[in-house]
Amino acid sequence: QVQLVESGGGSVQAGGSLRLSCAASGTTYRRYCMGWFRQAPGKEREGVARISTFGYTRYADSVKGRFTISQDNAKTTLYLQMNSLKPEDTAMYYCAADLPPSYISDFEIPNYCWSTQYKYWGQGAQVTVSS
Repeated sequence: QVQLVESGGGSVQAGGSLRLSCAASGTTYRRYCMGWFRQAPGKEREGVARISTFGYTRYADSVKGRFTISQDNAKTTLYLQMNSLKPEDTAMYYCAADLPPSYISDFEIPNYCWSTQYKYWGQGAQVTVSS
């Protein structure tokens, strides 16, 4: 079982920066997927950034070059550094995690992490960007 708790949301003007944190508790796994998702009012949830075993990262086109996903050395805290924020980035941001099943090879993990439905979710952190 993995528990996730987000922090660091808030309000900022366009062009500003925020950093979200996600504290993960439970057993440390060698093979994992972790990611940030967001959902704006009236819109579907979308994947923003994901990180997997060996530190492979991948981003949605809408945030490439502006957002950075990272972890601490102990792999217990996930971060999302958000720079050059835009009003369209306003949403509830969720931290999520999943554990690839054993039949997924290490080589396949990055693609698995990009496409799978994540099992574990945090409670969300609101990010509001004003123009």
